[in-house]
Amino acid sequence: MLIEQRSSLKGEISVPGDRSISHRAVMFAALAKGTTEIGGFSMREDCLSTIDCFRKMNVVIEILQNNTIKVQGKGLYGLKPPASNLNAGISGTTLRLLLGVLSGQPFMTTVVREESSLKKPIGKVVYPLRLMGANITSKDDVNYCPLVVSPAKLKGITYELSALETHIKSPILIAGLYADGETTVIESVKSRDHSELMLNYFGADIRVDGLKVTSHSINNLYSQHLYVPGDISIASYFITAGILVPNSDIIVRNVGINPTRTGILDVYRSMGAKIEILNERIVSNEKVADIRATSSSLNAATIESINIPSLIDEIPIIAVAATQARGTTVIKGLAGYKMKESTRVKFITSELLKMGAAVQETEDGMIIEGGKPLKGTVIESYNNQSIVMAMSVAGLVAEGETMIRKAHVLDVVYPEFLRTLNML
Repeated sequence: MLIEQRSSLKGEISVPGDRSISHRAVMFAALAKGTTEIGGFSMREDCLSTIDCFRKMNVVIEILQNNTIKVQGKGLYGLKPPASNLNAGISGTTLRLLLGVLSGQPFMTTVVREESSLKKPIGKVVYPLRLMGANITSKDDVNYCPLVVSPAKLKGITYELSALETHIKSPILIAGLYADGETTVIESVKSRDHSELMLNYFGADIRVDGLKVTSHSINNLYSQHLYVPGDISIASYFITAGILVPNSDIIVRNVGINPTRTGILDVYRSMGAKIEILNERIVSNEKVADIRATSSSLNAATIESINIPSLIDEIPIIAVAATQARGTTVIKGLAGYKMKESTRVKFITSELLKMGAAVQETEDGMIIEGGKPLKGTVIESYNNQSIVMAMSVAGLVAEGETMIRKAHVLDVVYPEFLRTLNML
């Protein structure tokens, strides 16, 4: 992929549906009685794995035109035993949420992953589910797939989550739909709440009191018409481009602005970015808006550990923005996060250094000294879509040309990225 320095970006675009919401939409629709139509669905490989798993449990799911799917739900207790293993593919989200569902089913199921993901641990999810009574076993180590989930009687628990365990909240709440008594999760920091919002949209009884979230067993969920907003994680690359490239004015339409996901907007505003939220509204229980970003002079910022959950996916592109800010930006609190996050920090640090940025990886984050001009060079993608898109934005402000090697990873996750960028 070849990226050239740009003098201006202008236009209106849209981005693919939010992956986190798409997973939950198809899953909860499958567990609801009646037919649910879902618009704006993300057709990425990981979301298609979720569809495949529920098709194997006798749920009819049609993929229609314009990123719309139709799900003929079976009800909370209507799934059927699959004839073969359920394969979560490369999707950790599919696997985690699926374990919450399967823990309450009256049949045995084996869950597997793609070979490339087999060494990714899943024990942090399994542990609280087993505390609830779930019967989850494995031949060698319950920390890894394949996992066998057998019928069990679930009971409600109270479970305290650390800031590093926010990804296991949803499986616990989902299992709570099938458990006797209340199931309560107490968070140390507010994390993504797509599950709570969507489950209640389908008729569940999820109650939120500050950092305490409680799930109750129910008789059923009920079908709804649902629209998935644009993914703010993908929108962030275009928003950053609009801020960094001179003479730019970009509007990204129909983006999800759930407050648990908009940490990047808060950081950019604190740095002096000109960002406007337009046409804000509620769609399918989620906040949605159009986001306008215009060229801005940025000042450095300090990002503390408490901010990380709301912007964890956007660390690479924030690092790119920080190279163009006045002063030194410090990112803290990344120590202990999933291997994927720490690896991406290494990748983005390495490639920004090639472009002449002053970037240093620390034990728990990054230090970026801004104000140094970037120069185009040959960039490695590491087969990581976040690095490809972040370094593409860096290439827009770098002198000369930037060549990103092995950018074909975008063909799977977001093939329209370059075409959308060229529209501006």
